[in-house]
Amino acid sequence: MKVNCLSGTEDIKAVWYEDGKVFMIDQRKLPGNIEFVSFDNYRDVAESIRNMTVRGAPSIGAAAAYGMCLAAEAGEDVKTAGEVIKSARPTANDLFYAVDSMIVSLEDGDDPVAASDAYAQSMIDKCLAIGKYGEPLIKDGSKVMTHCNAGALATVDVGTALAPMRAAKDKGKNFFVYVSETRPRLQGMQLTAWELVQEGIDHAIIPDGASSHYMSKGVDLIITGADRIVSNGDFANKIGTLDKAISAKHYGIPFYVAAPVSTFDFSAETGDEIVIEHRDETEITEMNGIRIAPVGSKALNPAFDVTPADLVKGFITEKGIFTPDEISKVME
Repeated sequence: MKVNCLSGTEDIKAVWYEDGKVFMIDQRKLPGNIEFVSFDNYRDVAESIRNMTVRGAPSIGAAAAYGMCLAAEAGEDVKTAGEVIKSARPTANDLFYAVDSMIVSLEDGDDPVAASDAYAQSMIDKCLAIGKYGEPLIKDGSKVMTHCNAGALATVDVGTALAPMRAAKDKGKNFFVYVSETRPRLQGMQLTAWELVQEGIDHAIIPDGASSHYMSKGVDLIITGADRIVSNGDFANKIGTLDKAISAKHYGIPFYVAAPVSTFDFSAETGDEIVIEHRDETEITEMNGIRIAPVGSKALNPAFDVTPADLVKGFITEKGIFTPDEISKVME
């Protein structure tokens, strides 16, 4: 991704490996500060996934692959490392896919660094293909809506939901993006909007609750990412996605999901089988460490919701766009 830093415009990735360490942008510090952190052991990488230093399904997967690399380079048991890394977060399929892919590569005798670099690069390549297939959906003058962050920060580079937007911008199209703030962690406001600023894409941040209002005024399409997509096309994404899909159906707005094949989990039949992560209630009851909710009030904080397949127009993948009835083709 192109990032405007004090020293000028730099081209950096969300996560990478260098000199025996895993480096990543600390996404918790954006948009105010661009800070980098590094780790030299897999347990710290697992913690960085858990505490959302790195987030977004494909970036989590890449971080997991690099964590497995650290374990292998240190001579540690990679299956034990894999279980620790998998336990960091329960919903995003890319995390499990990356660990399992690395175990196969390491058991085949592949070099750990080369295997993890190849995994991360494959995510970038897939995102570029998602951009190519999704770009024609965005017309000159389109009004697009997205939710949470499915850009370069979430995917090592380029993005899933944002990939078609970047490709459309590169083709000279003028369009507008509604960016829902995405409570309670505000990934839309703090991360997606920040990325769109870097790209020079016209946009506005809106409250989550204003999404249906703007759909009623005219939105041409909605594109989100996904954390897990199951066999029947049900999918999990950041909490608030289901609300948007229901409203989009009401207003006749096509709803697309952009995700690589690594996000598909064909071991699960329906969305009822997806484990939903519930995070600490302080993400809702506190702001910057200061309690804003009444003392004595509890909060419920599901990180994801599940959207039924019948609300989805199509899945934009590195292999093309598929309807829910066609998604078995992504494995062909």
